[in-house]
Amino acid sequence: MLIFVLEFFLALSVLILVHELGHFLVARKAGIWVEEFGFGLPPRIVAKKIGETVYSLNLLPFGGFVKLHGEADDESLSKPKQAFLNKSLKARFAVIVAGVIMNFLLAGLIFAGINTISGIPTYHEVGQVTVLNVEKDSPAEKSDLKPGDNIKSINKVQVKTTEEFIKIVEEKRGESVEIELLRNGESYSVFVTPRQKEAIEGDFFNKISATLKNFANDEGSIGVAITSKEAEIVYPPLWKRPLVGISYGFSEAVSWGKSIVVGIAKTFVGLAFGIAPKLVGPVGLLFLGTEVAKQGIIDLLNFFAVISVNLAIINILPLPALDGGRLLFLVIEGVIGKKVVPRVEAGIHTVGMAILLLLIFVITFNEVRILISAGSISGFLESVLR
Repeated sequence: MLIFVLEFFLALSVLILVHELGHFLVARKAGIWVEEFGFGLPPRIVAKKIGETVYSLNLLPFGGFVKLHGEADDESLSKPKQAFLNKSLKARFAVIVAGVIMNFLLAGLIFAGINTISGIPTYHEVGQVTVLNVEKDSPAEKSDLKPGDNIKSINKVQVKTTEEFIKIVEEKRGESVEIELLRNGESYSVFVTPRQKEAIEGDFFNKISATLKNFANDEGSIGVAITSKEAEIVYPPLWKRPLVGISYGFSEAVSWGKSIVVGIAKTFVGLAFGIAPKLVGPVGLLFLGTEVAKQGIIDLLNFFAVISVNLAIINILPLPALDGGRLLFLVIEGVIGKKVVPRVEAGIHTVGMAILLLLIFVITFNEVRILISAGSISGFLESVLR
């Protein structure tokens, strides 16, 4: 377990270092003086200056950092022509987004490598709808639907695809429907009432509010994940496989990115309506990684590719201390035609970082509390992820 923890944080550090490498390379290309490229976080263990940049190895083995000349203060600049703040809006924009792009590229390449080695997954309809997962406290769980159930019909109407299933259930929101299914070779019938969405009526603002609340609460009308497709692994010719793998790998990264964006959007909308978000912190991520690692190196690489996409998306959010927060100030500068006072911007980012660290601490503390109460890793994961 200790070895895995060290390997886990080393892998996370690689993801962060790749992010910082993006900032580093584009900053150098733009003629910005990179004062230091640090591996790990201070205090410093050893450092060596190569050219104009100090490369340091630091005590805390978590990621790294890039220190740009004139990044937060336009006073007392020793090399004003090489200062970040004195570069064009376009150059600063490129430096900031480079880290996000690198994380996305890394994810795409990991997915591409997995597909090149393991083959390209393709999916085809099998003429049967299967339940993959059932949400806790959902109408499906209350009516005794279970993962693995094969759906035969709804209200005596045969369903063979997810589209047919969704269409019928959506039309019957608020009404009890009979679902015929096959479980372990035996036929069953269950009755379930699909959840109704909040009525979208009233004035414009009430309609917008109801629409957003439905979006935040949406776990499907009965709370199940279903599929009617089966995966088949295809192995293109060796000369062609890397190209197909790269194409599929980056489409997979885009697909994950879309899912993460939707999840984040639901979190923020839900917060506006007092809906507690489901957040997985450092402890949950670590133990989730241990479970994934049991499945093999391919699944673990896939796991870290998804984390890399997460880092890219989260970093681009327009929040102080994140790359997206810095981009927001560039947008403001472009609109008003002048820079926000550097010290003011730096102060806002400092406060944002403090809030972010506090949030991480609170999430971690809560996860440790849940871990102690659960008494096991499996129990902990079930409590956190359900």
